[in-house]
Amino acid sequence: MKLQLADIVDLRAYERERPELQQRVFALKRRRRVAVGPIVTLLFENRDTIQFQIQEMARAEKMVRDEQILEELEVYNPLIPDAGQLSATLFIELTSKPELEEWLPKLVGIERSVELRLGDHEVVRAEPETAHEGQLTREDVTASVHYIRFQLTPEQVERFAADPVSLAIDHPAYREQTPLGDDTKAQLLADLRGEPAPVGG
Repeated sequence: MKLQLADIVDLRAYERERPELQQRVFALKRRRRVAVGPIVTLLFENRDTIQFQIQEMARAEKMVRDEQILEELEVYNPLIPDAGQLSATLFIELTSKPELEEWLPKLVGIERSVELRLGDHEVVRAEPETAHEGQLTREDVTASVHYIRFQLTPEQVERFAADPVSLAIDHPAYREQTPLGDDTKAQLLADLRGEPAPVGG
């Protein structure tokens, strides 16, 4: 379910609840973050992570007008997955200028090289999230952040539930694979089934 204006609380109210919310969302993100090889991390987004991001942006930029919040909702609501979908932010985790200059040209197209591997045979390839694709994709150099989406059929969702699942990147300059742990898999299965994220773990 997408976020509405009423879901974003005003700044004074947010300050009161922020410490508890921060703790809850950071714990949630730990279960939804997957490192794939040494320099790429994916954070699987859901309604809670996106709501927190908008609240934090509103706080940092002191947004007090509805129009400002509505603009953020328009930008970030597409990152909340519907049933049958997974949505992720891909981070190329490099900070030094020499590393960025080396790797960002090499990793052009990485946002189209991410795969979910279901069991031994089935592969679901990610697609760039269309609302953000134009500003991030270049022919000669990639961005250090991408927004991607996986679309699964009902049969693939059930295979995701039943079989081992790995997250992989199959790019000429970067081939890595990571199996999903039970906790992460439970989180993502809830997204795929359109259910609230499980608590705890």
